[in-house]
Amino acid sequence: MADLPNRFNELINMNDLPVLVDFYADWCGPCKMLSPTIAQLAREYKGRITTVKINTEKKPAIAAEYSIQSIPTIMMFHKGKQLMRLQGALPYESLKAEIDKVL
Repeated sequence: MADLPNRFNELINMNDLPVLVDFYADWCGPCKMLSPTIAQLAREYKGRITTVKINTEKKPAIAAEYSIQSIPTIMMFHKGKQLMRLQGALPYESLKAEIDKVL
């Protein structure tokens, strides 16, 4: 487990596809509401993006590194560059539009 932040950083820095990251917690109501949307987007963008869920309580070092102060927070990275950062349980259409802007 100690190398998880390193593996996460490797994923967002070296992945050929953009990486959509959902920072969440199991107890978070808005996170639970957003979860099916994230799953749907992962299916729709399969082969175009990689989707990762990070539980901020189980991986606090990663959450701290990216200054996650509010959940859900959705971020997208490509080759180490942050392309997008959104907070809150956005509706499907809004989140899809934001993803399309950066792809």
